[in-house]
Amino acid sequence: MLRAYQLLGGQLLEQLIEITPVERRMPVYSPSVGPEEQDGAEPVPVRLWGFVSRPEVQKLNRNSIYFFVNRRLVRDRLILHAITEAYRNVLPATVFPVALIFLELPPAEVDVNVHPSKTEVRFRHSGFIHDFARDSIRQRLLASRPVAPFPLPKAGQQRSGIEVEEAEVVEALAEEPPLFREPQERSPLPPRSAEFGPPSPWRSPSAPAGATGFRLSAPQPTPRPGVLPLGEDGPAFGDPAGAELPSGVVPRLEEAGTSEFPTDLKPLGQVEDSFIVATNAGGLWIIDQHVAHERVLFERHQRLRRERKVEGQRLLLPVIVELKPEQQATLDEIAEELAANGFDVEPFGQRTVAIKTAPADIAAQDVQRLLIEILDELGPETRAISLEVLRNKISASVACHAAVKVNMPLDRNKMEWLLRELARTECPMACPHGRPIVLRYGLKDIRKAFKRT
Repeated sequence: MLRAYQLLGGQLLEQLIEITPVERRMPVYSPSVGPEEQDGAEPVPVRLWGFVSRPEVQKLNRNSIYFFVNRRLVRDRLILHAITEAYRNVLPATVFPVALIFLELPPAEVDVNVHPSKTEVRFRHSGFIHDFARDSIRQRLLASRPVAPFPLPKAGQQRSGIEVEEAEVVEALAEEPPLFREPQERSPLPPRSAEFGPPSPWRSPSAPAGATGFRLSAPQPTPRPGVLPLGEDGPAFGDPAGAELPSGVVPRLEEAGTSEFPTDLKPLGQVEDSFIVATNAGGLWIIDQHVAHERVLFERHQRLRRERKVEGQRLLLPVIVELKPEQQATLDEIAEELAANGFDVEPFGQRTVAIKTAPADIAAQDVQRLLIEILDELGPETRAISLEVLRNKISASVACHAAVKVNMPLDRNKMEWLLRELARTECPMACPHGRPIVLRYGLKDIRKAFKRT
């Protein structure tokens, strides 16, 4: 385990975001326990920590996602899906992050005998584990708001640190035995100690340079209880103390670290009327104006949709659209959600519809193209996706068509407004389709380029 942490810490740390230990209490359920005993059972603690990659690190498959249950390396589709969902609207749909996630829970809550090689597990409360992993990772991403640096070449390196041989990582991680072995008699989760949590990737100052052993540094920060929101359906977990939160307050985890996204950018001008150049004490920043405005509109549209306040504009003349059979089928499936997003679409023939109302931010000449794009993007998968995914896709399409375009000059007031609104969003580092919004050329890199270090 130490070997793997040294490998990650030495070569990948600048491209990773640390998830400090988070703890939630999971309700206990057993078919052999009656309702009376079940009501009095005390929830068991579940802990999660690890590392996930910054949005600019993208892989073509899930092979760089490592997940450990009680220090046992497993490949679990449930957790793979949870990690992918945590990066929704942060990464493009066709790429995946790098992740090293540790989960600890009592052995009685997980079945490790699903597969002969012990690489697959089955959780007793699979929905709880899925939501816990997804929300913990996503909230850490939203708290840090990582900004991509300019892709500068590094001297003496043929490849980036994230391209380390993954087989070496797996081999190093496999050397450490599981924290919880299968007991002869099931017992509750042991109390937290110096061994409960990931070891430090750095040696103790008292250890000699060539020593083969190592000493653990100070324990990881104590897990902090909190509430993870699940969107419209309410919080994922209630407050452990049972206290009710004030109306309208969205609770968040108190994660270590601060946001990387600046709030004091001053625009200098535009490049090709497409990219805003801004500056602050941290260096030089370039912002893609189209995707920046797209992110602002996307989050605004989602907020209005949750509040059922999406406004539509009545078209002077209805837009008549002829649909293909598969487009017509998709329209029938999502007609109610389209209406909630500002559309008023009525049949106008066998496979023809009339668009009478469209979202307020959409120009009349873009209405037909927007509807066709939504129908084509969803296609035959409409019935298989969740309502949340459907709403995200519609919001992203509306925001993309309503946002300012490239090759569009902006005066200083508009640039200042856009930068200010972008800083207020939850996820200012990526557009809803996963493209980066901001690139940073840090002051340190500027000085180094001018040989002033």
